[in-house]
Amino acid sequence: MKACLALFILQLSLSAAEKPNLIVIMTDDMGYADVGFNGCKDIPTPHIDSIAANGVKFTSGYVAYPVCGPSRAAFMTGRYGQRFGFERNPQYRTQDENMGLPFSEETIAKVLGKVGYHSGVIGKWHLGATRKHHPLNRGFQEFYGHLGGGHQYFPKELTIKDSYAAENESQSYRTWILRNHEPVAPRKYLTTEFSDEAVSFIERNSAKPFFLFLSYNAPHAPLQAPGEYLKRFPHIEKKQRKIYAAMVSAVDDGVGRVLKTLREKEIEKDTIVVFLSDNGGPTTKNGSNNAPLRGGKGDAWEGGWRVPFAMQWPGGLPKGKTYSHPVVSLDIMATIVALNKAPVAKECPLDGVNLVPFLTGKKKGPPHQGIFLRKFDSESTAVRSGERKLVTYDNKGYTGLFDLTEDISESKNIRDQTSKDVARLKSLWNDWNKSNIDPVFKGLIHTPAWQKKREQAARKKAEDDNK
Repeated sequence: MKACLALFILQLSLSAAEKPNLIVIMTDDMGYADVGFNGCKDIPTPHIDSIAANGVKFTSGYVAYPVCGPSRAAFMTGRYGQRFGFERNPQYRTQDENMGLPFSEETIAKVLGKVGYHSGVIGKWHLGATRKHHPLNRGFQEFYGHLGGGHQYFPKELTIKDSYAAENESQSYRTWILRNHEPVAPRKYLTTEFSDEAVSFIERNSAKPFFLFLSYNAPHAPLQAPGEYLKRFPHIEKKQRKIYAAMVSAVDDGVGRVLKTLREKEIEKDTIVVFLSDNGGPTTKNGSNNAPLRGGKGDAWEGGWRVPFAMQWPGGLPKGKTYSHPVVSLDIMATIVALNKAPVAKECPLDGVNLVPFLTGKKKGPPHQGIFLRKFDSESTAVRSGERKLVTYDNKGYTGLFDLTEDISESKNIRDQTSKDVARLKSLWNDWNKSNIDPVFKGLIHTPAWQKKREQAARKKAEDDNK
C-alpha cells in the first residue's frame, strides 16, 4: 500500500514538472495603439513588447466584451458571459450574492486546481464583492487586491479599512487592499505594489505548476501617477495623455520585473505569458489611443473589444510570429486546459480554442468560425468571421458590414454590395445566441443618477488632489 502511494506521489510530481505555468497580465482600459508592438511612438513599452518579440503578436486579438466586468468574467470562465447572464458591470454590493460571477460557473483556477495548479490573483477582481464571491472561494489559493471595478492609486487615499464596509462603487475605490481575507494598508503606488506581489508570488511558487492572474487596474481612472513616472514624458504636452503614459510606463516596469523573475528562477521556458487589455481604451476619459480602430470602450466597433494581445512560451511556441486570424481571450483557458487535459464540467462547455496547434502550424486556417458580441442594454451586436464583420445597433436601426482587410477603421459600409455575407453572418450570430440568456443582475448603468453624480465628483476630487 505504501509503495503504491509513493509511486503515485512520484508520478504526480513528475507530471507536475511537465505542466507549463501560466501568467496572464491584464491591463484595464488600455488603448489598442498604446503598446510598441502595435505602433505606439510616444509611450515606450519595451518589456510588454518583448512578449510579442519572444512569442506571438496577435493583430486581431479580441476580448469577449467591451467593458471590464463581463470581459473578465468571460476570460475567467473560458465562456461568453452571455451564456450565464454576466453582461453588465456589477454594482459594488457586499450583501447581494446574485451580483457577480454565478456560482454555477467554474473559474480557470478551479479547473486547473483539479490537475495540481496553485493559483493566485493580484489586483482587480470585479466579479462580485460578497464574501462568497471572494477569489479564495472561487478556486484561487492566493489573493492580493481589491474586489471592485477600480481603485485609488496612492496609499493616502485608502481610508476605508474594511472592504465589506464600503457601500458603493466610489467608496470601494478607497478600501485597503485584501491579502487573502485580511485588509492591509499599501505603502506604495498601487501599480508598484501589485508588481511587488507578482514577483513574490513567482519566487514562492516557482517549484510547482502555477497560474497567476496579474490583474492591473491601471490605466483605468482615476488618472494618478507618481512624479518619477511623469518626468519620463516631457515630450507629451496634453496633461491627460501624460498621466496616462506614466501609468502605462509603471505597468511596463512591472511586466519587466515579472519576466526577469522568470529568468532568474529558470522557469521562463516553462511558462506561458499572455498580455492583453480587458477592453479598448475610453479615449476621451483617460487619454488612450485606439487608432486606427473605430470607437472605444463599450462599443461594438473594433475599438471596443479588439485589444493589444501577445503571448510567449519559449518551450512551446515560435518566436517573433505575427498571427492575423482572429483569436479571443476565451482561448487562454481553452489552451491551458487542453495542454493539461484538465476536466471541465459538462454543463459549462468552453467557447475557446486551444491555440497551440494553430500557432505552431500543426493546424491550418482560422481557429474560430466567428467571434461574437451581444450588448443587451444598448441593443447592439457584432460578429466577425474571416475578414468580414457585421455590426448592428437595433435601437438605431443600423446594420453595417465591413471588410477589415481593406477597412480596419470600419468607415465603408458595404452592406448593400454583398447581401449574402450579411445573411451568412446573421445566421452565425443567431446560432451562437441560441445558448445565451438575459442578464441576471442590474449593472452600474442602473445606479441612480444622483448617486452617479456624487461618486463621479468624489473621484474627480481625488484625481485633482493628486495632480
